[in-house]
Amino acid sequence: MGYYDQNDENQNKRKKSHTSYFLAGLGGAIIGALLILLAFPGSGLLNNDEKEIRTEKSTERRATEQSQQNLTLDVTSAVTNAVDKASDAVVGITNIQETNFWGQGSNAEDSSAEAGTGSGVVYKKDGGKAYIVTNNHVIEGANELEVTLSDGTKLPAELQGSDPWTDLAVIVVNGEKIKTIAEFGNSGKLKPGEPVIAIGNPLGLQFSGSITQGIISGLERTIEVDINEDGQVDWNAEVIQTDAAINPGNSGGALVNMSGQVIGINSMKIAENAVEGIGLSIPIDSVIPIINDIEEFGEVKRAFLGVNLASVEEISQYHQQNTLKLPRKVTSGVAITGVQSNSPASKAGLKEFDVVVGMDNEKIHDVVELRKYLYNEKQVGDKVKIIYYRDGKKETTEVTLSSSEI
Repeated sequence: MGYYDQNDENQNKRKKSHTSYFLAGLGGAIIGALLILLAFPGSGLLNNDEKEIRTEKSTERRATEQSQQNLTLDVTSAVTNAVDKASDAVVGITNIQETNFWGQGSNAEDSSAEAGTGSGVVYKKDGGKAYIVTNNHVIEGANELEVTLSDGTKLPAELQGSDPWTDLAVIVVNGEKIKTIAEFGNSGKLKPGEPVIAIGNPLGLQFSGSITQGIISGLERTIEVDINEDGQVDWNAEVIQTDAAINPGNSGGALVNMSGQVIGINSMKIAENAVEGIGLSIPIDSVIPIINDIEEFGEVKRAFLGVNLASVEEISQYHQQNTLKLPRKVTSGVAITGVQSNSPASKAGLKEFDVVVGMDNEKIHDVVELRKYLYNEKQVGDKVKIIYYRDGKKETTEVTLSSSEI
């Protein structure tokens, strides 16, 4: 008869119970972990690949945030410094002319209207006035002139004087509200490839204070100019070439170097098909003597002969031989087509149909060369030796130059 131990039976039951509890707990833990992963993807229960991906994304996010912060920082460069220094000295100029809205006759009524806009550069304050240089073509024909400052303030302006030969003019405004004066640089020290900035008001005051950047594309460029629009070249303008954008309304504005100094007055743009990026500016070294004369005299004082001129090359072969009676070897020079009474030319004995071929030791081939020699090399009161042909014979005379226009 064996013994039946009831404690052993209870012990087996307890072992089964412990095993069930353990399995149930383990299953619960696994399910719990899965639920946490689903509910919290960013928890630490990730494999190494997932951790690396999330680390990369976090790094990218921080880099993006840092980049966005950098965009809000102040950016300072040579360009921004130059613009800060010069831009407020560049103003808008409005040309106001009289117009007739009601036709002609007794019922006609005149009114003033804007005829065009341009730019100008404030370069001086003196005696309560501010002086502004601009282009002659900006103010030409104006009955009234109005200046708009960089802050939008509008001031009436008066014309001090102008010079069509160099396409420059000076206007004057009350200087009380003028805060910034331009500093002139030295255009003689410019180098091809040097960076420059154009400041002006392209397409009117809607785009006032526009800034464009480029380089010096060329120096001492020569552009033919027909001043009286008769189809004949009257003058060769020497200009700076730049690829900084210069558009209608930029005329009279500033071409500025990286020191914020004005080294040119923007004048024109070559606008032809297949031509891009050729802007022209009057060198400041050429501007200064012109505006000094205009300030002092209201015009530019130039040496004066008192003659009407025509280039021989523009005269027919028939008139060269029969009217001017030139030797066949003479194919260039300047024909005198009229002599003003009491002028330096008349006092020196020059007459109609004389042909000038030299001045002092310089050969003269056409009207432009004659004018450039007088305007650039001679002063009022100077003497000049004229070499000329009359009736086929070469002669010379000496002229004492006076002050007026040719």
